[in-house]
Amino acid sequence: MLRRELEYFFGAIRFFTRLPVPGWVGHSAEALNRSARWFPAVGLVIAGIGALVYLGALQFWPQPVAVLLSMAATLYATGAFHEDGLADTVDGLGGGWDKARILEIMKDSRVGSYGVVATVLALLGKFTLLAALDSALVPWALLAGHALSRFCAVVLLASMDYVREDLQSKAKPLATRLSIGQLLFSLLFALAALACLPIAKAVVGCGLAVLVTVWLAAKFKRWLGGYTGDCLGATQQVAEIAFYLGLLAQLPG
Repeated sequence: MLRRELEYFFGAIRFFTRLPVPGWVGHSAEALNRSARWFPAVGLVIAGIGALVYLGALQFWPQPVAVLLSMAATLYATGAFHEDGLADTVDGLGGGWDKARILEIMKDSRVGSYGVVATVLALLGKFTLLAALDSALVPWALLAGHALSRFCAVVLLASMDYVREDLQSKAKPLATRLSIGQLLFSLLFALAALACLPIAKAVVGCGLAVLVTVWLAAKFKRWLGGYTGDCLGATQQVAEIAFYLGLLAQLPG
């Protein structure tokens, strides 16, 4: 059983990142579907890379430079997988007028003006927010932000229908809904990552991440009737930014 779960975990690593995995890890649609519950754990791995780069860079450069290098490391590790989803989703919702047209735009490999603006704002937003945090909190913020935002995407997997009909879509193997047990398993990684942050700040960050996830889910439901793989990437990006915003919020009293 342990070997099987490790295979699911490494399968998630292979699907969501560019990181190498052991050669004995197999590949199948069923295994990839089961690996979806490891999505937040993949976030911890990516955030761990970013945190290590940040801590190392902080020994030589000011915090903004360390944050920039940390972001570059995480983008390299993921191949900008989720940023691409954000760009495609914003292009589709911004330029389409019905479900068919939105899905057509989202599938187009070209990036439009909406997508470019969204990507630039997302990257600048994360940089500005992380650079404004207390330097000691940044590694923990990265761990929690990456894990929690990926759990928000998992919630869409558990609660919404996959809307693309083409079997070649890269997210098709993940389209089966997760059970409550799998969802709770996924939640554990997000909760563990939150444990090292001040409780009040973590609560506000989680609250904002939940709000934007609910808002996006309603928008996807209205215009598409469900989600696509790009929608999951967009949810991860927006929820991560919302979480950092919560960490920086000035609480009364």
